[in-house]
Amino acid sequence: MDSLTSTASTKKTEAAASSRESLTITDNRTGKSYDLPITHGTIKAMDLRQIKTDPADFGMMSYDPAYNNTASCISRITYIDGDKGILRYRGYPIEELAEKSTYLETAYLLLYGELPNEKQLKDWTWHISHHTFIHESIKKFLDGFHYDAHPMGMTISTIAALSTFYHDAKDILSEDSRKKQTYRMIGKMPTIAAFAYRHTLGMPFVYPDNELSYPGNFLNMLFRTSETRYRPNPTLERALDILFILHADHEQNCSTNVIRGVGSSHVDPYSATAAAIAALYGPLHGGANEEVVRMLHEIGSVQRVPDFIKRVKAGETKLMGFGHRIYKNYDPRARIIKRVAYEVFELMGKNPLLEIALECERIALEDDYFVKRKLYPNVDFYTGLIYQSMGFPMTMFPVLFAIPRTSGWIAQWQELLLDPEQKIARPRQIYLGHETRAYTAMEKRA
Repeated sequence: MDSLTSTASTKKTEAAASSRESLTITDNRTGKSYDLPITHGTIKAMDLRQIKTDPADFGMMSYDPAYNNTASCISRITYIDGDKGILRYRGYPIEELAEKSTYLETAYLLLYGELPNEKQLKDWTWHISHHTFIHESIKKFLDGFHYDAHPMGMTISTIAALSTFYHDAKDILSEDSRKKQTYRMIGKMPTIAAFAYRHTLGMPFVYPDNELSYPGNFLNMLFRTSETRYRPNPTLERALDILFILHADHEQNCSTNVIRGVGSSHVDPYSATAAAIAALYGPLHGGANEEVVRMLHEIGSVQRVPDFIKRVKAGETKLMGFGHRIYKNYDPRARIIKRVAYEVFELMGKNPLLEIALECERIALEDDYFVKRKLYPNVDFYTGLIYQSMGFPMTMFPVLFAIPRTSGWIAQWQELLLDPEQKIARPRQIYLGHETRAYTAMEKRA
């Protein structure tokens, strides 16, 4: 008897709990109510389709320009809590990875879900290192660009061109093929970026040195001149490695959304990655750190910072490098980058723009205007200053972003392909144009 009572009580409790995990919507046009299941704090957009005024009605849709409140996928790669300033890759806090990990180890984590053991890391590093060289014909392709071509435009085009060299890349449903393209993409990105940089200087290309680390090899291809063997400075090498870790992935941002959208058509990964790099090219995304440096140049001196802040508060201009679409707290990457910046400045000399940046930060963090709006420094605020001190021109800033983000893009692309719920991306629209109109002959048009 007690057992039956207990069972009945349990079922009643489960039913009550189940009903709580739903959303009841009443359509005031018809008076009908609908119960929509809630899963992981969301409702499925297709569940809205049943809400109609009559059977011929298409059904209810949600309107969300710029995807401000729409989850387009289920992901297990990167977690962000913007209110608390938290960023984790596969559950690991970004602060720990920046302190203890390397970029290649972090890339492995993003792609495979776990930190590699010693053998796995050794094999992974070997494969990446042995795919750093590019086909000699790609060098000719790069040579075809004008001497003042933007390095980011050259990178986009060259990555897209790789699909014409590796026909096996089209076999995206083959795990072995995807693995090979991953080695190639992560291995060749620094080489293509470095060659694009050297091309803009009119300097000969420097081939990879596979005995160097991933960031060390990149520095070698960028800056080697007459040395028999290039030895990267350990401080710069480690600073670049940390910057690569911080930029490796950042959830469903603009470029990640692009690689998922383009990748959903089942195109090869080189074409999809080229599209993502193109999205990163924009000043609102990967070009933001360049805008910060331009702003600091415009301010010109510490004495002019208060007036500039007044102009920002009056809506006349923007404080670049502050605020973030997701973070409503101090960007955790910005704290790490600020520390790295001082290490680089100690070696290379203080960037003259640093004092202006620090004064902007000090005033903004103490001003109610910025505090109430939760405008804190983001990852772009200090990265440009570091890159500039390391000798990079501003045109290279977005390229330096694209190199590490490649591992995150590929991880997201692969997750998309293996997700049975995903289909080719096809958003809906709300059409507010003309109804049917008859064609008007030329002589009768006003």
